[in-house]
Amino acid sequence: MTTAAVRAGQRDEDDRGGLRASFGGLTTRGRSFLAAGVAAAVCAYVLGQADLLRVGLLLAVLPVLCVLVLHRTRYRVATSRRLTPQRVAAGSEARVQLRMENASKLPTGLLMLQDHVPYTLGSRPRFVLDRVEAGGRREVSYRVRSDLRGRFPLGPLQLRLGDPFGMCELTRSFSAYDTLTVVPRTEPLPPVALSGEAVGQGEGRRRSLALAGDDDVIPRAYRHGDDLRRVHWRSTARYGELMVRGEEQPQRARCTVLLDTRQVAYRGAGPDAAFEWAVSGAASVLTHMLERGYAVRLVTDTGSSAPGDGGDGFGGSGQDAAEAAGLMMDTLAVVGHSEGAGLSRASEALRSGEGLLVAFLGDLDERQAALVGRMRARAGAAVAFVLDSGSWQAYGSGGGTPPGTGEAARDRLRQLREAGWTAVAVPPGARIAEVWRKAAGGRPETAQSYGGRS
Repeated sequence: MTTAAVRAGQRDEDDRGGLRASFGGLTTRGRSFLAAGVAAAVCAYVLGQADLLRVGLLLAVLPVLCVLVLHRTRYRVATSRRLTPQRVAAGSEARVQLRMENASKLPTGLLMLQDHVPYTLGSRPRFVLDRVEAGGRREVSYRVRSDLRGRFPLGPLQLRLGDPFGMCELTRSFSAYDTLTVVPRTEPLPPVALSGEAVGQGEGRRRSLALAGDDDVIPRAYRHGDDLRRVHWRSTARYGELMVRGEEQPQRARCTVLLDTRQVAYRGAGPDAAFEWAVSGAASVLTHMLERGYAVRLVTDTGSSAPGDGGDGFGGSGQDAAEAAGLMMDTLAVVGHSEGAGLSRASEALRSGEGLLVAFLGDLDERQAALVGRMRARAGAAVAFVLDSGSWQAYGSGGGTPPGTGEAARDRLRQLREAGWTAVAVPPGARIAEVWRKAAGGRPETAQSYGGRS
């Protein structure tokens, strides 16, 4: 939760007109009074009526005084906005709280607050506030919701001030704004065992270290306080100084999620399109693996990686898991279609020993399917969720499946399975948890199910 505050003394383009812009804020009533006062003064001069002149001056001076008062006091208003939370899933609501404080020594007239909100989040909220006493505060709130992921600015806030007589209204726009991040929808995934998968905390790797012979141990020099039972006598005799066995460092198993974002691989658009399902699926798998203790990373067909390229590129091991999840969700919130036609950059970004590789793929031709098949050799286990975008588009439009679309998708699935992938076809409208369970063949997660490479 963050708070953004702006003092009304900060001007923007709407306030640069100075006093001339303030006179431009005269209402119909104020302009009528001013015109009536000028007309009465002219008539009084022509007719020589002193009393009519006084009335005309009163009518003309009143709106001018209101403009001058507002011009001096309008920079004594402070506003703030609080967005809770700043990151929400698509389809969820966020609460925006506006706070207005009258920092001047004079009470305000009628006020109207209006916040700029993108049309995706709904209509612009407007609030009317009655007279605010000197030093008084008012708080109002509204809710925003988006079915589309992305980053949406909230603001700037507009404040319309009025005098007690309704002669003048001045509108100001503040420069500060907040950003609402709408991340993809995620589904809780069942704890199933995927073929060849290693456990999250790296027990398979520790087991292999425990089975290593005595010659495979890497000793180090003795330090004060080391347990003498860990002395490695063979190395001590070799180096002529006391040596101890190195600590066994537990390593987390790794999981790489590959997201195919090529524009040529997907058809259709909207919340129910195949591409949006793939993005939500990637987000669900990343969240699920982080909860199980995996070190994870997100790779797209462009070769870009999240949470970053520093170190080994994986998040959740060397950094806080919540921070890693936030970085990857922010990436998925704004990810769009790429202009590339192939997956060669993604293949270059993958290294040997990736651990579990989970891919969300769109339409593949024979060449790209062969390239994806070669990625299998770099992972301990590989699962591919393949979306036939033609079927998804027909499903969304209510029409029939284009001829030959399903047959081409089955050929690509067969090609991936022959390369060693666990390839699963994703039917239109399928739930992520269902295809995730199908990828494991319905096997529940058990201790005996693990032991593959990490």
